[in-house]
Amino acid sequence: MRLFVAIPVPDFIRDALVRVSSGVRGARWVRPEGMHITLFFCGETDRAQAQDLDQELSEINIPPFDLKCDGFGYFERGSQIKSIWAGIEGNTTLGYLHGRVESAAVKAGFERETRKYKPHITLARLKQARATDVGQWIESHDTLSIPAFTVDKFTLFRSHLAREGAMYEPLVDYELAEI
Repeated sequence: MRLFVAIPVPDFIRDALVRVSSGVRGARWVRPEGMHITLFFCGETDRAQAQDLDQELSEINIPPFDLKCDGFGYFERGSQIKSIWAGIEGNTTLGYLHGRVESAAVKAGFERETRKYKPHITLARLKQARATDVGQWIESHDTLSIPAFTVDKFTLFRSHLAREGAMYEPLVDYELAEI
């Protein structure tokens, strides 16, 4: 099974992001139910390793905290723009949670991520999109103001790859609580 750990995005954030999710040729916009903030991507996992991961994740104990979307951007590979995302404002508690989740995953036998963590919500995946179109889209939407939201849990998801895109099944919620 293909697993990842993420923060689910509340409906009012999804609604705001869906309202701006159009206008770039070559973009496949993420369905609202697919919007999340990834903490750790596990990849293909067997049942025993998934149980070890669940045990490690269940030991994380931090209080709820607030996050805020902060502008839009894109990821590229080589000269190709591959995705458009909504950024997440810098937050030390989010950085701490990410570190704890990654440590839990490493204890469960997963490889540590080599790339620097960049918290974001993926909005679109791109095929042969023009940089000027992406730049204009970002410029025209970058002033969008979205209220902060409280993170009170993170979730272990299973990803099912389908022709119409990945479908995400929540497996376990890990509630955040005052220490």
